[in-house]
Amino acid sequence: MYKRVAGTKDILPQEIALWQRIEDTARRIFSLYNYKECRPPLIEELSLFNRSLGEGTEIVQKQMFVIHNKDESYALRPEGTASIVRCYIENNLDKISGFQKLFYIGPMFRLERPQKGRLRQFHHIGCEVIGSREASLDVEILALADKLLKDFGIEGYEIKLNSLGCLEDKFKLSDFLRKELKSKISGLCADCQRRFDGNILRILDCKVDACREAVKNISLHDQHLCADCKTHFSRVRVGLDTLKIKYALTPLLVRGLDYYTGTVFEITHPDLGSQDSIGAGGRYNNLVKELGGPDVGAIGFAFGVERLLLTIKPKEETTTKNLTFIITLGEKAKSYGIKLLNELRSQGITADTDYEGKSLKGAMRTANDLNAKFALIIGEDELNNGSVTIKNMVTSEQKEVKSDDLKRELIC
Repeated sequence: MYKRVAGTKDILPQEIALWQRIEDTARRIFSLYNYKECRPPLIEELSLFNRSLGEGTEIVQKQMFVIHNKDESYALRPEGTASIVRCYIENNLDKISGFQKLFYIGPMFRLERPQKGRLRQFHHIGCEVIGSREASLDVEILALADKLLKDFGIEGYEIKLNSLGCLEDKFKLSDFLRKELKSKISGLCADCQRRFDGNILRILDCKVDACREAVKNISLHDQHLCADCKTHFSRVRVGLDTLKIKYALTPLLVRGLDYYTGTVFEITHPDLGSQDSIGAGGRYNNLVKELGGPDVGAIGFAFGVERLLLTIKPKEETTTKNLTFIITLGEKAKSYGIKLLNELRSQGITADTDYEGKSLKGAMRTANDLNAKFALIIGEDELNNGSVTIKNMVTSEQKEVKSDDLKRELIC
């Protein structure tokens, strides 16, 4: 017997309603903020992620699904930002309008050890805004993330906020960390010892206890930020305070991808344990230019759908579906039932029938199992009378109605 690939999950029919509710909610909220949906492909050139995410990042070094085909190398996308930026540049969206507000919903792929809320195929709901460096846009992005979570029905999350500053500021921050951690290298994990000379900021994001202990007493505030970046971040905080959006300043917060600059944030939830992030994002003001596009600012974020599902409090769903189930008794009735089934569907009424040759009792049980609202019974008497027996599966009321009056009865 074949089994699903480790780190993937079948999303079953009984689960899909919640997925659709989250996706529909996201599309509704994005529309309120005037974001347009974009659907880039699942597969991209490998070099796109190597360049944008950074050769030294954990995703590039360990977690990408890579496909080598003769002289070409591809990768299943591990995140959405690089694909959206590539799409923006390749399709000349800056020529249509330099300022673009885009969102996406879809699967991502990372080759990592499967665990709670962390799969090899997972799903992101995310957005990217390209074409502005305004602090007010940072505020909108955070307000949008907060609004989405509230409308998803999620409570108890925390927004953690920091600023990495511009590229020069990040260099200063990296130099500062090397001085602070130089005497502690031997106590770091093997990965962080390699990061010390490469992407040292990633040490701040390490989950190994020894590494967390080594960095927890480092005094990081905004001393690495230039005057412009301090002003920008101050305006972001003022905007969030004006909107009464709660956040926690987190000086040790960095994002694990090289393209981040300026405002960065992470949203965590206590129900997820040590891997507590349900979403994250920030600015990447240099990425568009580095990938061959115009020199414009950009910012975005993404939520992990599987992680959202772990934090949503279950709602009591309506059990009765707006389904009409047709039960036919005899061959003549079956022939008429096929015609009626087609007519109801063409009129916008959700309808189904028994395809298993069950008895009346068995077919009624099926209608009940499907949570149908109505059962329509058609036998010899109904055919002779030009009528249909309709049973309300909620109230158990049953009556015979003329076929011409059926639609009015079903939609009342």
